[in-house]
Amino acid sequence: MVLPTVQNLEAIDRDHYDLQAETEGTPMRAQERSHARVLKRLADRTDALWDGSVFSRLEGRHGAGGGNALRAAVLGANDGLVSNLSLVMGVAGAEFSQQTVLITGLAGLLAGACSMAMGEWLSVQSSRELYQKQIATEADELAQVPEEEMEELRLIYQSKGLDHAQAKALAERIITNKGAALDTLVREELGINPDDLGGSAWIAAISSFAVFVVGAIVPVAPFLVFGGAAGVLASAAASAAALFLIGSAITVFTGRGVLFSGTRQLLIGMSAAAITYGVGTLLGTAIRG
Repeated sequence: MVLPTVQNLEAIDRDHYDLQAETEGTPMRAQERSHARVLKRLADRTDALWDGSVFSRLEGRHGAGGGNALRAAVLGANDGLVSNLSLVMGVAGAEFSQQTVLITGLAGLLAGACSMAMGEWLSVQSSRELYQKQIATEADELAQVPEEEMEELRLIYQSKGLDHAQAKALAERIITNKGAALDTLVREELGINPDDLGGSAWIAAISSFAVFVVGAIVPVAPFLVFGGAAGVLASAAASAAALFLIGSAITVFTGRGVLFSGTRQLLIGMSAAAITYGVGTLLGTAIRG
């Protein structure tokens, strides 16, 4: 989880020395680009050849595409924290017992984590099935009408800048290898990476469940020990600290200041909690008459 983020930061700064006159004529600029390439290879953990998406992520400020796993973890934990904090504060505002708040918080934790996991599984699996159907259709077209597919390849390469003769020669050479032809058509025509297809649905579901639980447990845990006003204050304090830390972690991807991002995240999360606490208080008063 850490390595892609390090690679991401290195990719962002790979052209930093280009702006410094004192590095002119030194190997520092080339070394920075070399660092980015090495870290990218380490982060990939694959023996596959590089493709265009790799080079685009290494191109200066486009490097923000790295570290997707860590980004998803941070945002998933934030979802769990804010949603369950709001739920717990709403119930606590209605002045229910410590046990009721605790049970509600745990129920919200499990419900939210299961919902996130199932939603993520369905999303990723549906995308994979769509991609698989598109690839199967392309394979069928390649088998049935190879001449038309060769013409599509020629047009694709012409659109990339090759002249008619060069594009035709390249398309004819590729079409003779059905595996290479299908791979090329899927990537160039459909824009799909057949080696990835959006990742594993099960890994996505399990990861979403886990990170949601990590965030959602923070506002609930204090009620294992405290009740009443003490529990509310302890939950708010723990959640505030976690919100600031999450906001600070997000700066890895946004490049904004730690204080700004942490404070913004804190204000947003605590505002949501304050609103639900107020609504819970009003509802509790109305119910009690």
